[in-house]
Amino acid sequence: MTYQVALAFEDGITRFIKVGPRETVADASYKARINIPLDCRDGACGTCKAFCESGTFDAGDYIEEALTDDEAGKGFCLPCQMVPESDLVLQIPTTSDVAKTAATTYASTLTEIRRISESTYAFSLEIENRDDLNFLPGQYVNIEVPGSGGQTRSYSFSSGPEVSTLSFLIRITDGGLMSTYMRDVAQVGDQLNFTGPMGSFFLRDPKRTLLLLAGGTGLAPLLAILEKLSGMQNSHPVHLIYGVNTDTDLVEIDVLEDYKARIDGFTFDTVVGDPASSAEKKGYVTNHFEPHHLVEGDVDIYLCGPPPMVEGVRRHLEAEGIKPQNFYFEKFALAVVPDAAAAPAPSTAPAPAEAASAEAPAALPAYEIGEEHATFQAQFDARMALELGIVELTMGKLTPEQLVEFKVLAQLAGKTLDGEKFVSSEEFTITNGAFHEFLFTCVGNEHLLQAYQRLEVPATMAKVLRKEHWIDGAVDADHLSIVAAFENQDLPAARTAIIAHNEHAKATMAAASRTPGK
Repeated sequence: MTYQVALAFEDGITRFIKVGPRETVADASYKARINIPLDCRDGACGTCKAFCESGTFDAGDYIEEALTDDEAGKGFCLPCQMVPESDLVLQIPTTSDVAKTAATTYASTLTEIRRISESTYAFSLEIENRDDLNFLPGQYVNIEVPGSGGQTRSYSFSSGPEVSTLSFLIRITDGGLMSTYMRDVAQVGDQLNFTGPMGSFFLRDPKRTLLLLAGGTGLAPLLAILEKLSGMQNSHPVHLIYGVNTDTDLVEIDVLEDYKARIDGFTFDTVVGDPASSAEKKGYVTNHFEPHHLVEGDVDIYLCGPPPMVEGVRRHLEAEGIKPQNFYFEKFALAVVPDAAAAPAPSTAPAPAEAASAEAPAALPAYEIGEEHATFQAQFDARMALELGIVELTMGKLTPEQLVEFKVLAQLAGKTLDGEKFVSSEEFTITNGAFHEFLFTCVGNEHLLQAYQRLEVPATMAKVLRKEHWIDGAVDADHLSIVAAFENQDLPAARTAIIAHNEHAKATMAAASRTPGK
């Protein structure tokens, strides 16, 4: 019998090969002109050692020096000896370039464009050589934006690997390159090229309870995972928590209801961050974890959202003493709202996925806390400089809907504070990050947005701040003052509020740095 083997390289490229009966993975790879690491071919050197993410195989013959029993027990293998007994996913310890291979480029036709909410579109592509395209549920491709001179944007499949039509979700952002094309230019029949598949965020063999966490259009890869699960024999519970900022951001609920009927043991919740929402469940995704979702750590978590959302979930698990068996996540490169509760997706979809170990990060020791001080001073001043520039570009240009969202983000951050105390420092870090990043997503200049994100201010705050720390009480008022300045189109007031806010934020961080975390 012939099996499909996915070779996942360190640079995010995935190549698929067919391995015939009694054929080793290495032989099939070289037959496909994919030069994975290889030397002796006899199971004696360990040069080809890889990690099997999914599937079963006959390990073949090898010596202890090439692969120890302990390594084999953890899932490592030797492609020069192993013979698949099912489809496999292998992590290959080299780049696709070294292996003399690359992702494939496909020509596609745009067959459908649907506006499924005020902020979200769904679109579909078809390719003639569909049988040649293999991908793992959760992966993404880089799609070339027509008329852009070859610029690409990354989107995760929302359709499953066996579905003939390829589907995607996009959050529309004013000024976004693909957003502008899809909203104002695109027509059914347009030709689009895309390259892939890519990413290490994908479904592994279900071996225990699955908890799926989505922010906004981060729902897309999880829909692909659910489509795959709908065709599998799976006896483990699957629960999805889907967070957005406002009621109008909720999409594809009918699709989720359909999966609920098709997948035994599948349930889902929706969570809306807006305090004025009519939703039953409001606040943060982490507010709605139930004991049976986490099973005291005997759970595999799949999360697709922006970096602060990832950090927020990890910090929550750490605080609760939960160490999941596996925690796989995909970080948005360009996130509109990095919020642990509700994170609308970016104008471009996720960047290459990252997989996290089950081990949540521990609190920093006292000697490292002091080292953060000089770092955050420079980071916060750099953030202020960028924000003073961004108000020049956005003042008077926000839509009424954007102004509402900006205010909602300020209010969400305020709900995590009680005067000069944190109600939750973790949730404040996330919602505060969402507030500060918002204007950068509205301006439509990806270079400015990436410059802001490279500062990694939320990550620094997450390392330093704890619930017991003091916070300058003016921080909440600063956020509201900045919003009010935009509502009144008062540029000087916005600049004054941003400068004052920077000093209040640095004072908070300085006080926290002098008090080591627990």
